[in-house]
Amino acid sequence: MRVLVTGASGFVGGHLVPALLEAGHEVVALVRDADSYDAPEGVEVAEADLLDRESVDGLFEGVEAAYYLVHSMQIGGDFAERDRLAARNFVEATRGSDLRRVVYLGGLGETGDVLSEHLESRREVETILSEKAEFELTTLRAAIIVGDGSASFRMIRELVAKLPVMITPRWVHNECQPIAIADVVAYLVGVLDAPETAGETYEIGGPEVLTYAEMMRRTGRVMGTEPRIVSVPVLTPNLSAYWMDLVTDVPKSIAHPLVAGLKNPVVADDERIRDLMSVELTPFDEAVERALADGAPADAHA
Repeated sequence: MRVLVTGASGFVGGHLVPALLEAGHEVVALVRDADSYDAPEGVEVAEADLLDRESVDGLFEGVEAAYYLVHSMQIGGDFAERDRLAARNFVEATRGSDLRRVVYLGGLGETGDVLSEHLESRREVETILSEKAEFELTTLRAAIIVGDGSASFRMIRELVAKLPVMITPRWVHNECQPIAIADVVAYLVGVLDAPETAGETYEIGGPEVLTYAEMMRRTGRVMGTEPRIVSVPVLTPNLSAYWMDLVTDVPKSIAHPLVAGLKNPVVADDERIRDLMSVELTPFDEAVERALADGAPADAHA
C-alpha cells in the first residue's frame, strides 16, 4: 500500500516511517524541509506545508492511506487556528484523490468543558478530519508516550534527574495510562490491516494505570535516583508551568501546554482495539529503560 506520513520528522513519525517500510508499505514522508530530513532508504520525500494550501496540491495522487500526526505544541497566539487551517487544507487536498484511509493520533482525556486548550484543539482537528472528508478516519487517542524524543517523558526525566525532593501540585495524583512508543507504532501500523477499524475511534494505553507521582518515582528507580514527592494545594497549573521553566530544559512552548493538560485524568476506557489486534504491551519500567538507553531526547513534537 502506498502510504503518506505527515509529520514524518517528528517523534512519532520518526518511529512510524521505518515500521511501515518493514511492514511492506511504500512510504511517502511529508516534511516542511526536505534538506533537513534524513529519510530512511526507500522512502520517498515530499516537501510541503499544510498551512500553505497550494503546496499540498497533487500530494495524494496514488496515495491509498495517510497518517495525520500534525499538531502545534505552542502557547499563546493562534495555535488552534493553525491546527484548524492545517486540517482543512489536508482535507481539501485529498478531494478527488485515491486516498481512502486516514489514521489520526490524537490526545486521550475526558470530554467536556474541562479539556485543556490543546486537547480541545486536537479534538477539533479530529472532527474536521472525520466530518468534512471523503476518506474514512481511524482515530487513536493516547496519553503520555514513553520514548526517546517524547516531550512529556523528557519533562518527567529532567524533573527526576534534577530534583531529589519535589514540591508538587495536587495534579500529581491524577491518573494516567502511559504507553511505550513501540506499542503506539504497533497500533498505528496494525489498523491499516484491520479494515473494520475504518471510521472508528479507539483509546490506547499501556498495561498500567499510574499517577504522575508514581511515574516519576518509578522513572527515578530506573535512573537510580527515586525522588521524594510532596504535593501541596497552592500550586496552580499556571504556577506549575513557570516552575517547569526554572527546573527543566523543555521549551516553554512545549512545557506549558503539557502542564495545562495534566488536570485531565487520561485513562483509556476502551478495550475494543485489543480484541482486533494483538499487541504485547510494554511494562512501564521497561519502556523507561528503552527510552533512556536510546540516548538524550532531541527536540520533541509529541
